[in-house]
Amino acid sequence: MIRILLAEDDEAMRTYLKRALEQAGHSVMAVDRGTAALPLLETEIYDLLLSDIVMPEMDGIELAQRCNEISPSTKVMFITGFAAVALRANREAPQAKTLSKPFHLKDLVLEVERMFDEAFAASI
Repeated sequence: MIRILLAEDDEAMRTYLKRALEQAGHSVMAVDRGTAALPLLETEIYDLLLSDIVMPEMDGIELAQRCNEISPSTKVMFITGFAAVALRANREAPQAKTLSKPFHLKDLVLEVERMFDEAFAASI
């Protein structure tokens, strides 16, 4: 089971993503902004930070940078509907995967699992 911290400001999208990931067997803690995610990163261990990029108070890129400082073993995946923002994310957080909206939930689950299958294969 992959432990996921989901930061997504859109309530419907957050609920939708959380439900899909939980149905796939993952543990998901969902918050509505980056500033709400930081204290959780400081007190809990997550395998994956799944974050929207465009959010109020703290964008996903800054959140990913802070996550890397607090919990360097946590992988990062961005979700965004803005192509230019995705390019910025790739430049400023090159170790993160970016998934562009719209996407099918099946594709999200596959990408999450692929990230950890690759990490597992690399550790053997």
